[in-house]
Amino acid sequence: MKNIKYIFAILIAGFIFQSCGDMDIFPEDQLTTGSISNSSDGILNVTNGNYALLKDGAEFNGIVDDNNCYLRQYFQMSDFAADDIVCGQKTEDPLYYSFTYTHSPNQSNSRFFWYISYKIINGANTVIQYLESKGDLTDEEKQLLGENYFLRAFVEFNLVKFYAFPYNQGDPNSNLGIILRTSTSEPAEKARATVQETYDQLLQDALQSADLMNKPRGKEFASKEAAWALLSRVYLYMEDYNKSIEYADKVIDSGRFTLETGESYPSYFANALSRGETIWAIAFTPSDNRGKFGSIASMMYSDGNSGWGEEFATYDYMDLLHKYPGDVRATYIDTVFKEPGVVQKKNGLEMFFITKFSFQDGDPNLSSPVMFRLAEMYLNKAEAYAHLANESEALANVNIIRENRGLSEHLINSVPNGKTILGVVLDERRAELAFEGHRYFDLTRNKMDVDRTYWGYHIKGLTIGDIDLSKKPSGYDNLVIKWDDPAKLYFIPIDEMIANSQCIQN
Repeated sequence: MKNIKYIFAILIAGFIFQSCGDMDIFPEDQLTTGSISNSSDGILNVTNGNYALLKDGAEFNGIVDDNNCYLRQYFQMSDFAADDIVCGQKTEDPLYYSFTYTHSPNQSNSRFFWYISYKIINGANTVIQYLESKGDLTDEEKQLLGENYFLRAFVEFNLVKFYAFPYNQGDPNSNLGIILRTSTSEPAEKARATVQETYDQLLQDALQSADLMNKPRGKEFASKEAAWALLSRVYLYMEDYNKSIEYADKVIDSGRFTLETGESYPSYFANALSRGETIWAIAFTPSDNRGKFGSIASMMYSDGNSGWGEEFATYDYMDLLHKYPGDVRATYIDTVFKEPGVVQKKNGLEMFFITKFSFQDGDPNLSSPVMFRLAEMYLNKAEAYAHLANESEALANVNIIRENRGLSEHLINSVPNGKTILGVVLDERRAELAFEGHRYFDLTRNKMDVDRTYWGYHIKGLTIGDIDLSKKPSGYDNLVIKWDDPAKLYFIPIDEMIANSQCIQN
């Protein structure tokens, strides 16, 4: 187990974690479990409040910080630990710890993510308990009950991905997972479940949510198909490939969604809430926009005044996008030119800005991030078939994506020399799903190293002036992170460790 660091500093500071049972459920209107029945809109309001916690800057440790947002931390804690995004300069933002794997129990982005995750779970439990005690439910109430089961499953899944070993690494019946909280009345002190128990619970929640949801409220809310999409993703991580294919097919065969085409894809992410490929997205409005310092886009894009623009697409990812002419996915990289043909550099790194989280309503800092979309379902099937040694079906699903990304002249009809069918599929997943929180987990669960043998400030000890793009870096630590390196795990935050004597640290 890793050693707990900085405990005494935290104790001196006097911050003690507030237990899940004592959290406010919905700070916007102060609704609580007891007041739901006194308000005709109470169930709906608390449910919508639970969605809002995915994007709001909730108070944490006595302050409200624009940098604190569930989705901002989720994308940074996953994507910044992989090989698609390079850190362009040293920074005091805790995202730096994800780049460099210098995790600690006191890491503020991880601490907030843990806190807000359990706040969402507690809000979901509030609705679940109330509706299940109510008895005979209307179709609308069943839908809301299902949405809260879905939110609990979604958050549980993301927690176990960060704070536990992958399902297929070691024994899931003995590896520690997360703390499962399925009631608002549970004691604050509770032991971590195993990885197997965690997956059993989140699968139960997701399956129950799919059965309940039959009155969809729009792409910004969970639906039966969103639950099926979650199940397809979870079963893929569990290596239950037939189940992953089964639930991907349920989404595809529902007929509710259509792939964006080569013509429409370049404008897809800025208009995700109204487009046919989206299964579920988190709706951000102009009033939700944290602007150039705290938005999800702010670290990855800048028009000169709109954000920090300190993180860029890596050269490896750029090479993949430009392997075939006409790949419209390259439109989400905004190359900054100093002069024609000469890419502008920052601290020696070429500036390849990422715009998947920009330009909703023309605003460079605004988007409604997509959590599930149809393209992933085809790629889940492709990967599952690759693992099942069904090369023809794997390639067929890869080519469905390529046909709709401007690559109809570059379909892959056989595995190229030097590649495997799994390698072909993972390249397509990388090209298609980059920056959406997949790549780090795709590598880890497939027992592949994170190879970051390129210049950037993920390299510990790097100083300005060291970068020489004419050669690859060598002799530095942290260039390749082995697939089974325990340093990949985030620490259980210090707040939980202080308040919960039954919780064992990673």
